[in-house]
Parts: sequence; C-alpha cells; structure tokens
Amino acid sequence: MAPELAAYALTRPGAALARRLAQSPTLSAALFLPRRLQPEGGGPAGAEYFDRLGECLARNFAKFKGHLIIGACGLTVRLLAPLLTSKKSDPAVVVLSQDGRFAISLLSGHLGGGNDLARRVAAVSGGQAVITTATDGEGLPALEMLAADLGLEVEDFSKLPAVSRQLVEGAIVRVYDPFKYLSPRLEPWADHFQLLAKAPEPGTGPNVRVDFRLGSEADPDALVLRPRVITLGLGCHRRVELDELEELIRRSLTEAGLALKSVAALATVETRAGEPSLLALSRKLGRPLLAYPKAELSRVRTPNPSAKVMEHIGLPSVCEAAALLAAGTGRLIINKRKSGRATLAAALKMVERDGLRT
Repeated sequence: MAPELAAYALTRPGAALARRLAQSPTLSAALFLPRRLQPEGGGPAGAEYFDRLGECLARNFAKFKGHLIIGACGLTVRLLAPLLTSKKSDPAVVVLSQDGRFAISLLSGHLGGGNDLARRVAAVSGGQAVITTATDGEGLPALEMLAADLGLEVEDFSKLPAVSRQLVEGAIVRVYDPFKYLSPRLEPWADHFQLLAKAPEPGTGPNVRVDFRLGSEADPDALVLRPRVITLGLGCHRRVELDELEELIRRSLTEAGLALKSVAALATVETRAGEPSLLALSRKLGRPLLAYPKAELSRVRTPNPSAKVMEHIGLPSVCEAAALLAAGTGRLIINKRKSGRATLAAALKMVERDGLRT
C-alpha cells in the first residue's frame, strides 16, 4: 500500500531524523529531501529529492493524508498558506523541531488527524506532542471528531465554532438528539451537556441537533449533525439522465421531510450496477452504490410490487426491495415514487446500540 504520510526535511541532521521516522512502522512515510543532499548515483532507495520545498509540498499536498515537516513553523506556514482550502478537506500537517523534541500539530488537528499524528511522531522521536486545539487542552470532546466516529455528517461547519466556544468557556451545551445517535457518547462529559426532550426554540443560542429529518437547520444557532441512516433504493431505465435521478431524489426527500446528508447508501439491482448515471450519482453524493442479485431482491416482501417490473426485469420490485435490503429493515419511510424513467424508495437503516439493533 502507498504511504499516507509524506515526510520532509531541509538539513542533513533533519534528513537523518526524517529517514528514521519514515521507516518507523507506526508512521511509514514517503520521504522527500533536498536535492543537494542526494548522494552520487542517486542515493538510497525510498527517498525522492526536491529543488524547492514549496513546489514539492504543493505537488504532494492533496496526494497524502498527512505531512510531517522537520523545520520551522514560520516557513511552513508561509508555504502552506496558498494551499489551504477547508478544514473539511485539508490534510494534517505536523512540524517537528530538528532535534525531535517538539511535534507541533499545525493543521487539521481534529478532522485531519493532525493531533493524533503529532502524538505518534513524538512517540517515535522521543519528544513531546504540542496540541493547541482548545477542547483537547481542556480535556473536552471535539464534536466534529465524535460526529465523524459515529458517522454523523456536519450540516454547516460555520456553526461549529460557537458550540466549541461554549464548551471551552464552561457553558452548558444543549443537545437535542431524539434518536440517541450522539448522546450515549457524551456520558463522560455529562456535566457539560444538557440533553433536551424537545428542540429548543430558534434564536435562543448555540445548540446541537442530531436528526435525519428536515427542520433543525432552520435554527440559525444550531449545529446540525446528520446521521447517515437513509438508504435509497433506485430503479431506472437504461441511459437514464443524471438530472432526472437528482430531481427525483431531491423532490422525494423534501416532500418526506428528510435530509439529503442523511443518505447512507444507494441501492439497486446488479443488472443496473454499471449504469453511468447511477455511478455518477454515487460519486457526486459521496455514497456507495450497492447492487443486489435478483435472487436476493426477489425474496424481499414489498408493499408495491409491479407487474411491469416483473415483465421487464423478472422481479416484482427493484427500488423498494433494494432500499429495504440495504437498510436491514422491513419498513419503508418513502414508498415507491416515480419519474419518467426512474423509481425511488427509502428505508431507515438499522443502527447498533449497546448490542441492540434499533
């Protein structure tokens, strides 16, 4: 497997440290060193050489999940500035002092894994991880990390700072989590959160809402977390247009009061698994396309079997059966909906909680 971490150095002592770190089994990094340090004949295997660190970093930035730079923070910041896009997608960057004493989590400490990377680097170098994110310093949870661990998608990252600020300033954070996707994980910090039986009134201050239903996003102060629990079953004619599928999904979810970001997967019959528009839809939404054999789908009982589907495909149902099979349940939350050349149904995915499926 290709390394997910790139390690860089600028000096001879830094290069020796970088090589040791890159070869550590807990880091396993691709190594990038200045060309002036390249021995005659090309040097040892396992290293690539650059003329300018900034150009090398720019080429590699999106290719690796993490970057370890043995050098100065000031230089690193200047080189990174034009490369930064979003905390949702930027890779982790850790800066390590040349003596290995301080591993500083500089970028994407939470979502990108920079804090964890700094700790792993420090463990190998024998130094100390320097973590400056406020919640870590106070021993409090980073909500975006908890959300990622639980498969909850942040609706709007701009609402995150206000809630995080509440936590680090000692205020109680209100949480509306009617289906308990998040609240069990908050128990170690119970003194910092208030679990609500009903959603707070809009405009009453920062709060967290965990729901697959539409409505919470109307509160300008709410950090909305979307559990990925909706499976969309799709049937379609050959060469159906992507626009038609998107419109069918948008209209069906909106009318049912369900959030698009709570979609966990798309599902269909295996004979449609290579349909270009379904594959394009999967890529665009960032959700897997599950394809089931006809034999499996034919065993699923559905509320709206179709004689026409049976005639053309040899199954009583595609969209409803695929949605139910993907969700692991027997109940739909959207019965079969139609457009000109496609059908859609939706089910709510079963979730494991304390050994029970709910």
